[in-house]
Amino acid sequence: MADPKGFLNHEREIAKTRPVEERVKDWNEVYQPGSLLPIISKQASRCMDCGIPFCHNGCPLGNLIPEWNDYAYREDWTEASERLHATNNFPEFTGRLCPAPCEAACVLGINQPPVTIKNVEVSIIDKAWDNGDVTPQPPERLSGKTVAVIGSGPAGLAAAQQLTRAGHTVAVYERADRIGGLLRYGIPEFKMEKRHINRRIEQMRAEGTKFRTEVEIGRDIDAKKLRKRYDAVVIAAGATTSRDLPVPGRELNGIHFAMEYLPLANKVQEGDLTVAPITAEGKHVVVIGGGDTGADCVGTAHRQGAASVTQLEIMPQPGEERNANQPWPTFPMLYKVTSAHEEGGERVYSVSTTHFEGDEDGNVQWLHLTEVEFKDGRPTPKPGTERKIPAQLVTLAMGFTGTDQENGLVEQFGLELDERGNVARDADFATNVPGVYVAGDAGRGQSLIVWAIAEGRSAAKGVDRFLTGVSALPAPIKPTDRALTV
Repeated sequence: MADPKGFLNHEREIAKTRPVEERVKDWNEVYQPGSLLPIISKQASRCMDCGIPFCHNGCPLGNLIPEWNDYAYREDWTEASERLHATNNFPEFTGRLCPAPCEAACVLGINQPPVTIKNVEVSIIDKAWDNGDVTPQPPERLSGKTVAVIGSGPAGLAAAQQLTRAGHTVAVYERADRIGGLLRYGIPEFKMEKRHINRRIEQMRAEGTKFRTEVEIGRDIDAKKLRKRYDAVVIAAGATTSRDLPVPGRELNGIHFAMEYLPLANKVQEGDLTVAPITAEGKHVVVIGGGDTGADCVGTAHRQGAASVTQLEIMPQPGEERNANQPWPTFPMLYKVTSAHEEGGERVYSVSTTHFEGDEDGNVQWLHLTEVEFKDGRPTPKPGTERKIPAQLVTLAMGFTGTDQENGLVEQFGLELDERGNVARDADFATNVPGVYVAGDAGRGQSLIVWAIAEGRSAAKGVDRFLTGVSALPAPIKPTDRALTV
């Protein structure tokens, strides 16, 4: 273990962010470069000698958190990286993007601020890259079997890397022009610079994984033909069907899904565009949806020079401490101030959009809303609370309803869906079509990045066993596993 008295001697200290007035002028990551390393050994020392480390239960990857905390405390970065990679293919992604259910389950968190697990994780992997400890791991021999992976988000990449290292010849198909899925075009640069994806892709190429961009299975290649070409297929296409808001005025210009808005800002950063076709510059922006995607829209609007930014959420404002019905070690719904919220804007809770109002040219100008209260679990409008707010750009960030069924992939494969519209699978992540497996949001529904990577790793084991009859690959979760909740 780390310092036995670390949690008594040191208070929780997290990474420092750059000043707001500085960071809203660029798209670089919000954290001060190098601010973690001087404090991370002390922070890692706060990890206790738990009889049962519940952080393992909070994280679906089963990360060996106490072990790499101990190595980080001792500044043994090579061993820390080894333990980190034992359960996680891409810790630089999770260390930046995961909301850290492991910290919610930290035993220290029962009565003190928990260990900064996420900050320790990202410090270890960044140091590993700097030290040259992250190297390609090509297989010693090839199996002669081929696998197609559809989708290059965290689930698809994790499955591809595991199967490549097991000796199979793997090709990843991505319908966008670059690899990364929502990591590439759904996550703004200020949350994770895309250089982190690029160097992982180069590592995977060196290991033998092939990548095919701008190829959409179902449209560009018939799914049945793909199945005949490969010995196995992994569907990791995500849950990309955005939840819509069918209210009067929805057809007005200037109302967009978040995943129509965010990718264009990222394409500007990639150098593909000079100016985003959908921009917040000089406009009153309203973001509908209070989750992480909504916060991404808020931060993007700030950097594009919005006149104002308002974020709407139908649910009541959460508290700053755990409710009695969300006890440790479950992941609590707390009031969270992200870096985007620190940068300005207004957050409005317990409201529902009734309709949009436009100008004579068909452009949205106003959003009409009403306050709501929950009765029998359903939001009910409160009479007399109707009002309107200026809205010249509206982004819908209300989550996703399932995998894409319009491109033909589901129909051409003949896949069965569950009651939620996700691709159904058995205990090995296999679909009803022999040799076709599903991992990530396409099978689980909208979830966290740690669940996506865990699904990719677990599905890879099922595929490996299908191809060879036996598999030594790890499978951290089952398809039926769910987050630690009440």
